[in-house]
Amino acid sequence: MSQEQRRPQPGGMQGGGPMGRGGWGAMGRPVEKAKDFRGTLKRLFRYFVPQKNLLLVVLVTAILGTTFNIVGPKILGLATTKLFEGFYADYLAALRHRSGPGIDFTYIGTILLILLGLYIISSIFLYIQQYVMAGVAQRTVYRLRREVDEKLSRLPLKYFDSRTHGEILSRAVNDMDNISSTLQQTVTQLITSLVTAIGVIIMMLLISWQLSLIVLLTLPLSLLVTVGIAKRSQTYFRNQQRALGRLNGHVEEMYTGHKIVKAFGREKQSTAEFAELNDTLYQAGWRAQFMSGMIMPLMRSIGNLGYVFVAVIGGIMVTQGSIQIGDVQAFIQYTQQFTQPIIQLANFANVIQSTIASAERIFELLDESEEVPETVDAQVIAPAAVGAVQFEHVRFGYKEDAMLMEDMNIEVQPGQMIAVVGPTGAGKTTLVNLLMRFYEVNAGRILVDGVDITQIKRGALRRTFGMVLQDTWLFNGTIRDNIAYGRENATEEEIVRAARAANANHFIRTLPDGYNTVLNEEATNISQGQRQLLTIARAFLADPEILILDEATSSVDTRTEIQIQKAMTELMKGRTNFVIAHRLSTIRDADLILVMNHGTIIEKGTHKELLAQNGFYADLYNSQFTVPALIEETV
Repeated sequence: MSQEQRRPQPGGMQGGGPMGRGGWGAMGRPVEKAKDFRGTLKRLFRYFVPQKNLLLVVLVTAILGTTFNIVGPKILGLATTKLFEGFYADYLAALRHRSGPGIDFTYIGTILLILLGLYIISSIFLYIQQYVMAGVAQRTVYRLRREVDEKLSRLPLKYFDSRTHGEILSRAVNDMDNISSTLQQTVTQLITSLVTAIGVIIMMLLISWQLSLIVLLTLPLSLLVTVGIAKRSQTYFRNQQRALGRLNGHVEEMYTGHKIVKAFGREKQSTAEFAELNDTLYQAGWRAQFMSGMIMPLMRSIGNLGYVFVAVIGGIMVTQGSIQIGDVQAFIQYTQQFTQPIIQLANFANVIQSTIASAERIFELLDESEEVPETVDAQVIAPAAVGAVQFEHVRFGYKEDAMLMEDMNIEVQPGQMIAVVGPTGAGKTTLVNLLMRFYEVNAGRILVDGVDITQIKRGALRRTFGMVLQDTWLFNGTIRDNIAYGRENATEEEIVRAARAANANHFIRTLPDGYNTVLNEEATNISQGQRQLLTIARAFLADPEILILDEATSSVDTRTEIQIQKAMTELMKGRTNFVIAHRLSTIRDADLILVMNHGTIIEKGTHKELLAQNGFYADLYNSQFTVPALIEETV
């Protein structure tokens, strides 16, 4: 993966940027467009149908709460007008050397109490709106999360093999969080912004259409300035993203390969390259942030320009008696309130694009083809299963136009040790994946104890297998819990016995906390060989009818390997064993060796028989001993 590909997904960076479709939103968040915006939006709306009554409550309370808030400045203007009239009457009376009527504080007090009541009612409605919407959003996201979780459990292995873990987690976590935050915050903000914008325009028109025209004329000017700056800053933001991607790629490479960097003494070069990339990011980021930072000051300046015109022309209209001074004050407040919902609505157009793109990725996951459903009469293998396996005319390919296995026939007797060898890509692991029904065969059938595996419940089928992979898998928890994962309700005695069988008991006892030692998430606080021993112990604890070892001893030293081989020789008695190995010295005692190449079994027999044939297996076996000799001879 290149450094460009490793850069963060759009949406995580703050600051302004190019606006418009496919560009950057008003608040600097990159727009990530959906392929089918309308279809995805309709499908997302269907998740709200069960809660339509609650959504109606959200809509009504948002409208009422915002409306009460909007009429506040108009009512406050009545108090301002009454206060001005009182002062003006007293001033005229003083010129005539008379006593004026004074200020009607009772009226003003009544207005203020009404205004206080309106703001309290508005706050209550807006609180109800937020509270109800939070519940709606969380229930909707909960339903989506549950569907995604259930879907992941039904997806075939090929889905996970064809995608990175990061991509799957991004859909299940990041995209879900994006939808959650949008539903809980942006949807209510959209409603209040729309109501505020419409309500403010109506109130301004009711007060004075002339002053309203002045304010509305500044709106195109604000948009022109914003779009102009956005276009100029687009290049800077692209450079910032590229620089950020290169820097992240460098840091990731240096972190994951820090041992190699130290081994070759490349610390200075690595630091110098980091400083260069960091400086490039600084320059690009400074220019991008400077350009985006100009948007709000310029919009405020334009808004203040309209504010000045409103104040001047409103003052002239007051002197002419065509408008009351309280209405001018209210209009000025509305002018200040007008720009904020416009900005929020512009940002919402960007946020909704990113949200629908996230929803589209989640729906793509939900629409993926699932595992072949189990038959209605699927059965559970009897407890007395002995582990016989047959492959009958199996045909399989990961792609329909590229078959890996054309006509595979294998018959394995109970209790046999079957070794599967061959070069990389020969189909060894594929054989195991088919056996455990991680993949479905294209033709033919596989039988376990005479029963077609498609007629066996997957859970029951896989419980008959114990599997140890080349790549160890351990989770965060104690060593005891990791071993006990092999069988539910395992006793302490059984866990220790399995550890002894895998020759893991000794090293566990030497740890400070013994079986209570907590492994970290990557289990890096023990060695690779020790991790493999724990996975082998877990498989032994499961005590399956069929044991599958996929390069199980590839990560342990020779002495430990010999110990494991001795233990496995004893534990393999009475069960069928499939051993996949590159180190052919570990499978000399196998009852049957299957030699695979290009998905086909080209040779079969015991170790001695295959060596006597002097064929592909003999060449493969001898190469493990002749290569070092050739290297020594060359040197």
